[in-house]
Amino acid sequence: MRIAVTGSSGLIGSTLTRSLRAEGHDVLRLVRRPAAAADEVRWDPRAGRVDTAGLAGCEAVVHLAGAGIGDHRWTDSYKRELRDSRVQGTRTIAEALAGLDTPPRTLIVGSAIGYYGDTGDRAVDESAPPGEGFLAELCQDWEAAAGAAQDAGIRTVLGRTGLVVARGGGAWGRLFPLFKAGLGGRLGDGRQYWSHIALHDHVAALRFLLDEEAPAGPVNLTAPEPATNREVTAAMGRVLHRPTPFPVPAPVLRAALGEFAGDVLGSQRVLPRRLLDAGFRFAFPTVTEAIRSAL
Repeated sequence: MRIAVTGSSGLIGSTLTRSLRAEGHDVLRLVRRPAAAADEVRWDPRAGRVDTAGLAGCEAVVHLAGAGIGDHRWTDSYKRELRDSRVQGTRTIAEALAGLDTPPRTLIVGSAIGYYGDTGDRAVDESAPPGEGFLAELCQDWEAAAGAAQDAGIRTVLGRTGLVVARGGGAWGRLFPLFKAGLGGRLGDGRQYWSHIALHDHVAALRFLLDEEAPAGPVNLTAPEPATNREVTAAMGRVLHRPTPFPVPAPVLRAALGEFAGDVLGSQRVLPRRLLDAGFRFAFPTVTEAIRSAL
C-alpha cells in the first residue's frame, strides 16, 4: 500500500513508519517544512494547507500529529496549542483528503481515551458517552474535525489511545529513569486505573485497522487488562528489580503539574472491545508484559 503518515517523527509515528516499510509498504511522511526528500510531502496545519499533489495514489492516511499532552504545564496558552494542533490539524487533513479526485480509502485519526473523562472503577468501551473536563471536550472536537473525510465517504477510524508503554518517549518513557534510580512510587492513593498499551501492540493495532474489513469509527487502543497505578508501580519495581518507596502525594502532584494533575490522578478503566471483537490479538496484554516488552 501507499500510506501517508503525519507525526512520523514522534514515538508512535516513527515506529509505525519503520514497521510499514519493513513489510514493503510505500510510506510518505507529511512534514511542516519544505519537502527535502522523495518520501516527504509538505503541509501547514495552521494555514490549512496540504500539498495534495504529493498524496496522489495514497490508499490510506494515518494522522498522528499533535502537541504532547504531558509535555508542558497546562497554561492557557498551552491548552490553546493542544487544541489547535489537534483540531486544526485534523480538519486540515480531512478537508484535503475530501477534496482529492481519488481520495484514500482509509483515514486513521489518532485520538485519546481522554474522551471518556474520569471513569473511576467503572469499565467502559467504545459505546460509552463522552466525559467532562478539558481533555474530554478536546477529544470530542478533535474527532469531530474529521467530519469532512467521513462525509466524503472515506472510511474513518478514530483511534482512542491510552498510555503507551515505551522506553524511548511519551509519558511512560519519563518513568523508566525514575524507577531505575529507585525513586519510583505510586501517585496519589494509587487506586486510579491506567489504561495502557505496549508500543508493539499499538503499532500492530494501527496496521490491523488499515484493513478495510477492520472496524471504523471509534476504536480503543488499550490493552485488555487495565491496571491501577498501585499495580503499575509494583510491576515496574518487579521488572526493574528496584524498590518503590517514594509515593507522591496528590497535593505535591497538583503543585507540580497544575491542572494536568487532575488527569494523572483520575481513573480511566478503558477496554478495547471493538479490537477484541474483530479478532485482534494482543502480544502483551498485561502491564508486566508491556513493561518487559519496552525493555
